[in-house]
Amino acid sequence: MVGMSRRVAFVTFAACQPLDLVGPHQVFAVANELLSRAHGREPGYELCVYGATRTPLRSEGGLTLVPDASFATLSRARSLHTLVVVGGEGARRAAKDRETVALVQRVAQRAKRVTSVCTGAFVLAAAGMLDGRRATTHWARCAELARHYPSVQVEEAPIYVRDGHVWSSAGVTAGIDLALALVEEDHGRALASEIARWLVVFVRRAGGQAQFSAQLSAQSAERAPLRELMAWVVEHPDQQLDVPSLAGRVHMSVRNFSRLFRAETGVSPAAYVERIRVETARRLLETSEHSVEQVAARAGFGTPEALRRAFARRMQLSPREYRARFGAHRKEPS
Repeated sequence: MVGMSRRVAFVTFAACQPLDLVGPHQVFAVANELLSRAHGREPGYELCVYGATRTPLRSEGGLTLVPDASFATLSRARSLHTLVVVGGEGARRAAKDRETVALVQRVAQRAKRVTSVCTGAFVLAAAGMLDGRRATTHWARCAELARHYPSVQVEEAPIYVRDGHVWSSAGVTAGIDLALALVEEDHGRALASEIARWLVVFVRRAGGQAQFSAQLSAQSAERAPLRELMAWVVEHPDQQLDVPSLAGRVHMSVRNFSRLFRAETGVSPAAYVERIRVETARRLLETSEHSVEQVAARAGFGTPEALRRAFARRMQLSPREYRARFGAHRKEPS
């Protein structure tokens, strides 16, 4: 589609989550700038934000947003490449509004690609766009989505999920990951990676990655010695990390250490270490050309077989399958 713009419509509401809108919008805007700069051609995306009316709307947190056009204009739009339904408390309310749901249903049926960010999934579900499909939303709303829409196969862990031409993402910053994946599908991995660098996104996360990382759980520990130990494990996954060794680092008995660790983190020390090592291996498989044997050693598994067993438990994929799906050097789609 060289020289042709892809129309991207953002559907938003009062009490939306502003980053659900601004994050993906900025990804597409930077794509336009980079495409124009590199190729001297028309922008890759034509962006438009739609609200119930064109009057300013107040988002969650109080930020005021002004839509480019009204829903009435959107309903008359003929060609549409990507529909993005923005999340927030307003989206959950919109999912109960018959007129809004009917509008989204009509527009979604004409769009080449249908997406939601965060609780925007509730609107797509109410419109029947997620029936029989895999989807995700913000971790705090997954159970609610599954309860209200039992025909949707809700996945709680992923950052984003693709099922055919319908994509859904987790909350807030996950919309950036979703938009980067959409740009990659349209223009290739190199452009998506360059956008991530411009936005100072440390790692462009793959959709299969979990909404929660083991590193984040380290920050929740109340006791400073445990927080420091957990952070140290992140930096040294290839070290001796059995329970006696970890207990010795914080000068505790094995029994007391194991009890306090589980009480503060909700997992055993061994489970935490395995999560860290799996996350380390995932990053290496995504971003490096290291062999599976090298990845196993660097991540602290020791042997490829130990790595494969851990991936089977936590990822339901082998390391080679994971790299083929999410690795930086997988073949670009034709």
